[in-house]
Amino acid sequence: MTVKTLLLAGGTLLVSASAASASGFQVNLGGQKNIGMGGVGVGLSLDQAAMFYNPGALAMVRENGVQLGVNGAIARVSFRSADGGDQRMLDNKLVVPFNFYAGFGPKDAKYKFGVAVYTPYGSTLKYADGWEGRYVLTEITLQSLYVQPTFSYAITPQLSVGAGLMILAYGNVNLQKDVPFPTQDPQQPIGPGHITLDGKAKTQFGYNAGVFFKPSDKMSVGVSYRSQIDAKVENGDVTYSGLPAGASAALVNRSFTATKFSATLPLPAVANIGVGIMPTDKLTIGLDASLTFWSTYRTLDFGFSGNNGNGGTDGLVGGNNFSSSKRYYQDALAFRLGGQYKVDDKLTVRLGTSYDFSAVKDGYVGPETPDANRVQGSAGLSYQVTEHLGVDASFLFEAFMKRTQTQQDLLDNGTSDRVAGTYRTNIYVPGIGLHYKF
Repeated sequence: MTVKTLLLAGGTLLVSASAASASGFQVNLGGQKNIGMGGVGVGLSLDQAAMFYNPGALAMVRENGVQLGVNGAIARVSFRSADGGDQRMLDNKLVVPFNFYAGFGPKDAKYKFGVAVYTPYGSTLKYADGWEGRYVLTEITLQSLYVQPTFSYAITPQLSVGAGLMILAYGNVNLQKDVPFPTQDPQQPIGPGHITLDGKAKTQFGYNAGVFFKPSDKMSVGVSYRSQIDAKVENGDVTYSGLPAGASAALVNRSFTATKFSATLPLPAVANIGVGIMPTDKLTIGLDASLTFWSTYRTLDFGFSGNNGNGGTDGLVGGNNFSSSKRYYQDALAFRLGGQYKVDDKLTVRLGTSYDFSAVKDGYVGPETPDANRVQGSAGLSYQVTEHLGVDASFLFEAFMKRTQTQQDLLDNGTSDRVAGTYRTNIYVPGIGLHYKF
């Protein structure tokens, strides 16, 4: 197993091909109402989910409230090798990111407190047995949990500001790939064996801040900024399975002796601007633009340690226990448009669409993030069961543009640790939630 191959596998530490509704491995499933409207929310004050989209808008949400939502994301990823052959399909896995918001404050007060809990990164991917990239990636499971205490203050009846402390409270990753184990005769390999990287991310902190301005009953404007958080995995475990009888990892894979790994992945900053238009009391329209600063993700750097029994080496044979793999992501824009219509006092319906530009350049696409320009369509509704209790539902469909990279692309960029071929991805994301106003 080459170091570059391991590095590419490690690139999946905190990323996901089934990240929904945003470029790269970013997720934009903040609230059920917003999802149904194409993901807009920066220039609106719909409900307590404003803590995710624009904390400055929370003070303009009239009622105190609690809401809970969950989505079921299913990614269908296909791959066809540049050398031809059968189309490989991802095994369908259900991922269930969730969100919880609670916002409260004294009646008629200028300020609101709140707490948000959400899962901005999370997925399970499993490629078909024997696929061409099995020595790069076979399976990944990612779990993460953010907690955000928030405060928002209305400076005037038209202008409010807010900020929240973002806490990466929990993160866990399990990455798996096949490894070809050669015998003394290189023409008769054995295996493949299997290697697993498993680790937990350290608690990290960032912030989410915003300003909300509503000059009239017909219009509102918002800007927000979510800071970068560096997700760090330390003392992750490196383990083997599927070894030949009587063989050890040190025997069959002498060039790599590590039993532990560490890595850092930037979760980049995002700048947002949004406009809300309310032509009538029943109709609300939102338009958002976002810029994600992916260009900070230049390389993925790894440290290795430990010895699996291969002499006196530590991490890698030759004493070089640090390696780097190119990413060279680019900043990515996204545009979102959506609206809701209040049919009556109980029923509200929603529609939306968005377009996200890819963060991954040509020649840098990998199976852990087969990113591409993507278009989304969504729909949703809310039904007020009682004066205080309501149900929210949404459905999002996301279609990635077909993405092809050749072997020459990989050679030109020095990224031959990836797989040449064509990727195509569709994602289906139904969602359901409850809200309670008081």
